[in-house]
Amino acid sequence: MNSKDFVHLHCHSTYSLLEGLPRPEEVVLQAKKLNQSAVGLADKGFTYGLIEFYQYAQKHDMKPILGLETYLAARTRHDKESGVDTKRYPLVLLAETQEGYENLLQLATKATIEGMYYKPRIDSELLKQYGKGLIALSGPISGAIPQAALAEDGERITQLVEEYQSYLGKENLYFELMDLPNVNGQAEVNQQLIRWGKELNVPVVATCNSHYCHSQDVEAHDVLLCIQKNARVDDPSRFSMRDSDFSMRPFDEMEKAFNHVPEALENTKVIADRCNVELKFGTYQIPRFPLPKGKDEKGHLREMVEKGFTQHYPKAGQEERDRLEYELGIIEQMGFSGYFLIVSDFIKEAKRRGITVGPGRGSAAGSLVSYCLDITTLDPLEHGLLFERFLNPARISMPDIDIDFADTSRDEVLEYVREKYGADHVVQICTFGTLAARAAVKDVGRAYGVPFLEMNTLAKLIPERPGTMLAEALETQELKAAYESNETYHTIIDTALRLEGKARHVSVHACGVIITEKPTIQYTALQRAPKDDTTIITQSSAKPLEALGLLKMDFLGLTNLTVIQTTLEIIERTQGKKLDITTIPLDDSAAFALLQRGDTTGVFQLESGGMRRYLKQLKPTQFEDITAMVSLYRPGPMEWIPSFIKRKHGKEKVKYIHDDLKPVLEPTYGIGIYQEQILQIAQIFAGYSLGEADLLRKAIGKKIKAELDAQRENFILGATEKGYEKKLAEKIFDDVIT
Repeated sequence: MNSKDFVHLHCHSTYSLLEGLPRPEEVVLQAKKLNQSAVGLADKGFTYGLIEFYQYAQKHDMKPILGLETYLAARTRHDKESGVDTKRYPLVLLAETQEGYENLLQLATKATIEGMYYKPRIDSELLKQYGKGLIALSGPISGAIPQAALAEDGERITQLVEEYQSYLGKENLYFELMDLPNVNGQAEVNQQLIRWGKELNVPVVATCNSHYCHSQDVEAHDVLLCIQKNARVDDPSRFSMRDSDFSMRPFDEMEKAFNHVPEALENTKVIADRCNVELKFGTYQIPRFPLPKGKDEKGHLREMVEKGFTQHYPKAGQEERDRLEYELGIIEQMGFSGYFLIVSDFIKEAKRRGITVGPGRGSAAGSLVSYCLDITTLDPLEHGLLFERFLNPARISMPDIDIDFADTSRDEVLEYVREKYGADHVVQICTFGTLAARAAVKDVGRAYGVPFLEMNTLAKLIPERPGTMLAEALETQELKAAYESNETYHTIIDTALRLEGKARHVSVHACGVIITEKPTIQYTALQRAPKDDTTIITQSSAKPLEALGLLKMDFLGLTNLTVIQTTLEIIERTQGKKLDITTIPLDDSAAFALLQRGDTTGVFQLESGGMRRYLKQLKPTQFEDITAMVSLYRPGPMEWIPSFIKRKHGKEKVKYIHDDLKPVLEPTYGIGIYQEQILQIAQIFAGYSLGEADLLRKAIGKKIKAELDAQRENFILGATEKGYEKKLAEKIFDDVIT
């Protein structure tokens, strides 16, 4: 037997919240480093990381074993009263088949929605109902069978074996052995399980019950447990796992530990070979829109779009018609007709109910189809917005339309969608709070007993910019000096570097919702939202769900829209005037006078002190001035604001690297502001199609050097083929595009 014949089946990740250290990818990479062909993930109580884990296993050519360390109630999952036996026993379940994976999702869901009592719990009733296709490992020392083994209670072991085998199948129960000499009683448990395994014909299997990847991670993991329990490292009475090795140990160590029972090692591969679950990615699972009799999605969408097009463009020419036909062709080709019908329907219903809906944000505003369906209310042709930023046949991905509603009415729209597609098909998405740089340093410092004020001072040396990483912050002079001059700070920051980015807690995504064709539980386990028993959320976050091809929508509640809605109601009630916010002209002189004064407190995106100061200097006179300022007012582009203002007022000369840039950059005084301008420049100078240019735009956004280098080479090649000089092409790419 060699390392390829051994598999770590029982690993925990960061999704065993504040108990497991590694990210799912780290688990996969460590298994690969150990020369194993498969690896299993079984986090505690929840299936948070399984889809992500599966994706990483595929990426790194490893076989994923999808599992769960659940908790089995002593009597029933409904026991929550004092005086009743509310004990729970960990039990490891691994999905052997597709049906087993679906049953795993059911168990994880019911454990939290029906059985939550400090921990999510299942019971014999659920195991009997959903046990098919699952392989059970008897679990750590606190499990029911190990506890019976510790008590040398053969009768209880026999009873539990018969019970579990009746639910799971005779071949689907294994006694789990662990080499943890410093865990009191583990050696005795192993002896008893080996003995009773032979007696009852139950096979044994060796696991590490790993909570971190490398043995040297024990210190960081110990601090993680302190953060969970709000304890200090120097507290001798606290819970700790540091006396034993809970890492993903190499095969030679496992072989040495279990040389007296080699079948325990061999059975890891036996189980891995039996587990064959396939998750499908790259296909879209859009729910069916309820259609009028005799209609199909494509035809019905075309009818609705044509009706809106006629209303918006009563004197349409060939250019407008060609654009419409192009967009519809792409939508149909990509299979997204139903998507637009679904979105259009709930927006129309919201408006019918008098709920204020935003005009549209992001790339969806570039879609003429969206405009004709009244999903967006800004004319993309008038404002030069490009469809390829929204849907690009060269970059197949689900449309992403973020919709703003008055925040007091957002839940009403959600309820309408639930009624239409079924409450079990429409679920809010979970999200994970993580240990960001500052939080990690503070939490680690607290665990090491450093006074709060001192720790707060150290944490403030980390720049407050969103997304700042600790390694990046260590390049700043002040933090680097503290790190190098103070041994305690050195230890704290080193530990924080290991904990940074790890999941800390689960919460409800601010706006994300999935709408599924089949009941959502067939794709992801569900749970009650923390601190809100009435809200059900997914146990998978947005990106893994989108990878499965599920329809994710962002229902955003906006206070500003509530203010507008309330204002319109007051005007109608007090003055008898019913105003339509979408018909207010974009060239109103009084509105521009207000903007020029910087009198924009309460105006969305224009109310900060810096923005108001710039508005006074700019003295906007057209709608495009506002869109430019909103686009420029962010880190990086902000440095161009003074030049933009001067050029508008003729105080600075407008320059172009080449005259062919003038048609694209003239509206913004020679400054590249919008992503659409990147697409147009790539099209003009380098012969890109708009679809190809959108891939360039994405590469710039990702800032991945290899992708940017490849795009730079393509751009220069395309430009020289069109007759431009190489130096000019390089300058345009480096100075204008990126």
